[in-house]
Amino acid sequence: MNREDLSAPRAPAWFCVRSQIKHEHIAAARLREAGIEVFLPRVRFKKSSVRGPVWVTEALFPNYLFARFDWHAAFRLVRHAAGVRTVVSFGMTVATVPDQVIAELRVIKNDLEPGDQVQFSGGALHGLTAVVNQVMPAKERVKVLLNFLGQQTSVEVEVASVVREGPARRKIL
Repeated sequence: MNREDLSAPRAPAWFCVRSQIKHEHIAAARLREAGIEVFLPRVRFKKSSVRGPVWVTEALFPNYLFARFDWHAAFRLVRHAAGVRTVVSFGMTVATVPDQVIAELRVIKNDLEPGDQVQFSGGALHGLTAVVNQVMPAKERVKVLLNFLGQQTSVEVEVASVVREGPARRKIL
């Protein structure tokens, strides 16, 4: 890929950078060391293992990260950083990411807070909705208010057994 052939902005912009497989963190570290602003969104979740459930942190977008730089001044530096495979482009047009998208990705949170509406996932209560009353991070539990058999009941459950309700999905017919 020849950098002069690509239509790229003249001012610093956010670009999507493809890393080598499972090397997002290495690419991000090398780019930061070179003075490039980097955003590597990650997600933390519980995963089953032979020893029981363990917390795992992985890239939200496997093999991709975002870097803000001046294309014409820093392309070679970014392209040849350890862990980087390429900068995403479509034909001869380099892909930029709007600042607003990066800002929205930065505010995504995974933690539950009192007042959040949640839905039970799995088990006997699967599909029922409840409202979070109290979060107990040390115990990895939440206390929820559940409307069950016509009355409201406060129940303490594992955080992993509930998910925050998102906006209603439209059915595709």
